[in-house]
Amino acid sequence: QVQLVESGGGLVQAGDSLRLSCAASGRRFSNYAMGWFRQAPGKEREFVALISSSGGRSYYTDSVKGRFTISRDNAKNTLALQMNSLKPEDTAVYYCAADGHYSFTSRIDSYDYWGQGTQVTVSS
Repeated sequence: QVQLVESGGGLVQAGDSLRLSCAASGRRFSNYAMGWFRQAPGKEREFVALISSSGGRSYYTDSVKGRFTISRDNAKNTLALQMNSLKPEDTAVYYCAADGHYSFTSRIDSYDYWGQGTQVTVSS
């Protein structure tokens, strides 16, 4: 079992940067691949980025490649998403999630533990 709490969201202008954080509780954090997902109003939740349990591998959806960077610090039980060059279409609630299946996948149904989300709003 792991509990996740996101923070760092806010209101910014296009081109600005934000850094999201996810604090995890639980002794098995380092065993899980971790992902960031987002959901805009009226839309389905979508994959953004993921990172392997060790932090050695990462993967991003095409729309954020080159702009977003996912990272983790297993010693501190934290996950982060550095978001640069933000665009209005990045506006969404961002969620961190843990893959309880110990896999490396962008499939949303593979993630068992979710935070409550943090709002990111990018104005044009």
